[in-house]
Parts: sequence; structure tokens; C-alpha cells
Amino acid sequence: MHGPGREVTGEVLQGRWRTTGLALLRVIVVWAVSSLTMLVLAGILPDFRLQSGDGESITKVALTAAWGAGAFGLLGALVWPLLVRALLLVPALVLGLLVFFLNGSLLLFALWIIPVGQGAANAETAVVVAAVMSAVASATSTGLAVGDDDAYRRRLSRLADRRRRRSGEDGRHGGQPGTVFLQLDGVGHRVLEEAVAEGVMPHVAAWLGENPTHRLTPWRTDWSSQTGASQLGILHGTNHDVPAFRWYEKDSGRIMVSNRPASAAVLQRRAIERTGDGGLLTLDGASRGNLFSGGADQLALVLSMAARRGRANRSRAGYFAYFSDPANAVRTVVSFVADVGREIGQSTRARLRGDRPRVSRGGLYPFIRAFATVVERDVVVAAVLGDMLAGRTAVYADLVAYDEVAHHSGPHSKDALRVLRRLDRSVGLIARAAEHAPRTYRIVLLSDHGQSPGATFERAYGLTIRDLVRAGCGLPVPRRAQRTKSGAEARDAARHAVRSALHRPEREGTVEPAEPGSDPVVLASGNLALISFPDVPERMSREQIDRRHPALLRTLASHPGIGFLLVRSEEYGSVVLGPGGAEVPVAELDGTGPLAHMGPGAADAVRRTDSFPHVADIMVNSMYDPATGQVHAFEEQIGSHGGLGGEQSGAFLLSPLVLSAPVPARSENSGGDGHDGRDGGGELVGAEAVHRVFRRWLREGSGPQVPLGTVSAEAANVWSTEVQTAEGELDSA
Repeated sequence: MHGPGREVTGEVLQGRWRTTGLALLRVIVVWAVSSLTMLVLAGILPDFRLQSGDGESITKVALTAAWGAGAFGLLGALVWPLLVRALLLVPALVLGLLVFFLNGSLLLFALWIIPVGQGAANAETAVVVAAVMSAVASATSTGLAVGDDDAYRRRLSRLADRRRRRSGEDGRHGGQPGTVFLQLDGVGHRVLEEAVAEGVMPHVAAWLGENPTHRLTPWRTDWSSQTGASQLGILHGTNHDVPAFRWYEKDSGRIMVSNRPASAAVLQRRAIERTGDGGLLTLDGASRGNLFSGGADQLALVLSMAARRGRANRSRAGYFAYFSDPANAVRTVVSFVADVGREIGQSTRARLRGDRPRVSRGGLYPFIRAFATVVERDVVVAAVLGDMLAGRTAVYADLVAYDEVAHHSGPHSKDALRVLRRLDRSVGLIARAAEHAPRTYRIVLLSDHGQSPGATFERAYGLTIRDLVRAGCGLPVPRRAQRTKSGAEARDAARHAVRSALHRPEREGTVEPAEPGSDPVVLASGNLALISFPDVPERMSREQIDRRHPALLRTLASHPGIGFLLVRSEEYGSVVLGPGGAEVPVAELDGTGPLAHMGPGAADAVRRTDSFPHVADIMVNSMYDPATGQVHAFEEQIGSHGGLGGEQSGAFLLSPLVLSAPVPARSENSGGDGHDGRDGGGELVGAEAVHRVFRRWLREGSGPQVPLGTVSAEAANVWSTEVQTAEGELDSA
């Protein structure tokens, strides 16, 4: 009997046979290439030999190589994922180093169990051989898949199905789209526009081309233009009482630093208490490479969760998707070494050319840069790809590479633009993977702040801000200026990530109980400095400061490297002091006087920070030259952010056109829209306003769902316990 049904069945069977045949052919090709690679390595490495069972016949040696390559590949496919999963409780960076040892051990075991011939290699050589073979096999398999788009789609589909089976998800999303928020740390609006115009970022440029799929929207940061304040506001809806990157809290006597694990945990807890919800990612979300979790259940490289321990620590589970393929570790290490060499070469050329401004780029910096530009990027991108294959609803990931390089090379330098080019490739990879995900994904690019160029305060004037404060207080100043420690976010994050991965958490700084008249605490956050007097429990007033140190405020306000000061006044509430004896009450601030040229909205930003409980006794913003766009960082950075002045306050949103416009038209935004006005007037102002936009986007195109930000009682109890542990570490430091 013949009919349409039988014809369809025949076509299906024919398609399955074709699929099976192509898959078998790919396995044979990879096996053959791996066998040839093993033979070549045996010929060039003196400590690696392949021998047949009864002589040196080339045919039998080749057969030994084939058996060895086959056994190694089979063990890699079956045993390797089990080994990595069993070692998930091992610190993540230690696991990265163990990859090579385990891979070499699998090779030696494969050569031992083969029924034909034998192989001999010492441990070091086995590690090298295994690494090369894994890389070659991975490259061959990838190359074959690139030539067969159907095979690539099927592979991604299988991975997605496997992830859903493990997690118990049914894969049905009712046609609801997912959203990926990809943060390019430190990339200002102007930098992005220039990179697109100059062809540095072709994938992003295609989104804005003749047939655009995305819209580019600038947004303005708060006075504290840095990742801690911006990301806390974006992910958790509030950055209230975050006056800077680092600050001193008089009531507890501790120094808060935004990118230290215990501080990040406390800041996240405070945000949850203030808003009453868990964050942007509470509903089926994933947080990758961030300072804060956003309420996500799926975590990797999240600093506020770095102190979590034991089997309940799911933050390391994100490494499994990356390390489950040993070739990933090989590629990352090769790229890591290459980037270390690249930084050494770039810094050497800059020094020989006599580039100005310039900061020190020696010591451990080349390795810390490579961690940010290679390791962090690779792990985060792999985690995002896994999240999309798993069909998660919302993903927020931070790529810190540009920010780290721009701090030391300059935001418009060739070094930083090269990093942007590589980040653009990562964006393209994520966009291609989204085409094969089990649901439609809307990809939103954004930045948390920009960077302003300029020589450091110390190099411009020969002394640090701490030295200037001590001089104004009549305290002894060291003859040799003490360099202010760099606060580059990626540098500190990398250092703390390494310590956390080695189970060596770094304790937060504290200030001993102060005696009357004790030295002030001076902290730098880019081109913003905070001065606190620890022996006075409340925020000191201008009058109190003048009685104790009559020359201090005058010394600071009249210095050419300082733009303005914010202090509390007993007569006017609070005042802004500037050059030439300028003095303006905060209530009367506008875009003139000391805040002239600091950018639109500077007065509102200063007023808001002035209301924070933990604002410093004296807030110091560096000068800003509108002609050159330069500021003076109070740290060792020639590209800085953290205060007001120039490009550092200009961040961007790049959103798909299918989403509603981030900001309503000016005529539609005259009040009564449920907002506080900070995102009104055709402008998007402040991280909290960005959070509201993102919440709106997550609701668009979605059916009935649990309200965003809902926190279960169990999750709240777990989080409370973890924060108490973090605060204990702070207080016991």
C-alpha cells in the first residue's frame, strides 16, 4: 500500500539516516585528525613515545595512535564531565588549574588501557600532549560544524534539551521572549559612537545600520559614576546611600568598598530592605560576572555571593559549562599568555614613545589585565550561552575588559579600542547563539558609566589628595608623596575573585576607635575624594571643621586641581564651595558657579548625595576642563570615573526596536507618569530610572507571571543568614 503517510515516513527515515551518517563521518574525521596529532607529537617530543606491541612497525605504531586517540576521546566524552561535576566544590580557579593535570591523567590512562601497543610519557609531557590534542579535536569538530549549519543547530538543540532535563524544565515558554542584558563595563556613550563609526565594532554597527534593529539611547549616571552604585541601582532598584566607590561609615567604624564581597553583600541586603523585593532577576534569572545577584538563582562570578560555602553554593556551578570541555581551558590559557605578552609590549612601546599621561603598568598588572580581558570574558560568555540554551527568562552579565584597560591606557587609546573589538566578537557570538535558543531573545547592550581621561592628581601637582588634606590640617606631610592605591574595579574584582576562589576571603578595612583630634580618613574614588573625621560621630559642619582646622577648606577649595567641595553648614544646611571663595547653598544650586561645565543635572546629583546618611564630612570633586575633557583622578588612573565631569557620566543603552522606547517623548513626560522625575524631560537619569525601564521591558510580551522581585520566605531567610555572616566578617576585621 502506497500513500502520503508512507512517503512522509520514508522521508523521515531518510533524513535520520543522513543525520546519522554525517555524525558518524564527523566522528571519524575528528578521530583521524587526533590520531595524526598524536603521531606528530610522538615524533617531536622526546619524552613521548608510541610503541607497538611487538616492534617499531610504522603501521602498528599508527594503530597504537589510533587506539590511544580513540580511548582518550571516549574518556573525554564520558568521564570528563563527571570529574568536573564531582569537583565543583573545589575553588573555581583551582579547578581551572586542575584541568590540565586531569586531562593529562586521562591521556595516560587511555594509553594504559588500549589493547594494542603502549605509550610512554612523563607527567609534564602528558599534560602538553593532552592539551594539544583537546585543542585540535575541538577546532576540527567546530570547523566541521561551521560547514553544516543544520548540524550546529542540532547540537545546540541537544544541549538545550539536556539542560532542561537536568533542571526539570519542560522547555515551554508560551512564546514569551527572554532578555539578555549585556553590560560593557565603562564604555561611555561617546566611545561607543566613535567605535561604531570607525568600524571597531562591526556587529554592533550592523544593529544601527541602514536597516536598524536597535536604538541607541544615552543615560546619565548619578554623582557616584561607578559600577557599585550603577549596578546596584540597575539590578536592585535603589543605590540610596552609596556616595562613592569607597567610603567610611562612622556608625560602624568600617570602610565600605563596593567591589569587596562582604561590602557587596551588605549593600545588596540594604537595597532589598529598602525596596522590599529581591531584584530584577528574581523570576528565572541568571547573574554572571556582576557585583550583585539581582535576585537571580543562577550565579557565576557574583561578588556579593563570593563568600558562600558548601554544597548550597551554586555560584560555582556556572563554571561547569565552561570547564566540562577541556579545550576551553586550553584556549583560555593560550589567550591569557598572549594577552600578558600583549600588555607588556604595549606598555613598553608607550614608555619608549614617552606617552603622556601615563601610569605604572608593571608588577602583577599584566596578569590582572589578562584575567579581566580573557578569563572573566570567556567564563561569562560561556555562562550566557548556557543560559540562553536553557531558555532562562532574564540574564544580566558584565564584561569588565574595556574598563580595566582604559583605566591604565586611556579611554580613547588604541589598546582600549582593541579590547572593544574583541568584545564586539563576543557580542556577535551571543547574538548567533540566540538564533538557536529554545525561545526568542532580546539582546540589550548597556554600560554602567563612561570614563574621563586625564593625568592623575599626583602627577599633575606632585602630591596626593591625602597629602593635601594633611597639609590643610597642619599635619606632617611625607617628603616623598605616597602614591594613592589604584581602585580599578576590574583589578580589585580580579584580586578578590582570586582570593575567594582560594578560600582566602579578604577582610574589609576598619578604623580603630578614634581619639579627639585624630587624623582624618581620606578615601579616593576616581576623581571623587571623601574626607571623614572618625572621632566625631555625626557629620561635621563647616563651622566645626573651620574651628578645628581653619585652613583646610580654604586650602582645598582654592587648589587648581579641585573643582568643588560639598560640606554641611549650620547656617545654610549644606553648601558647595569652589575657587575664588565661591559659596552656594545646596538648595540654590544650578548649572552655574562651582558646578558650571560639570554636566547637565549636576546640581540634582549633588543634592541627592547630600541627603545620604553616610555622606562624608567633605566631598571633593576634582577639576574638569571642558576644552580637553580631562579630570584629575585621585588614584593611579589616566582613565577614571566616580565623580562628575566629562564622559564618565555618559552611559548608553542599546535596545531592540521591538521594545518600547526607554524614555517617553518630552511632551508626554510632564509628570503624572508614576516616576520621580529623574527619568523625565526626554532624558534617562540615574541607575534607578534604568531599573524601571528594564522592569517594563521584562513585562513586555510576557503573559501572567509572578510579580518581578517577589522573594520567597525561604530565600529571604537564606539571604539574611549569608548577610549576617558577611557583616560578621566586616565587624571582626
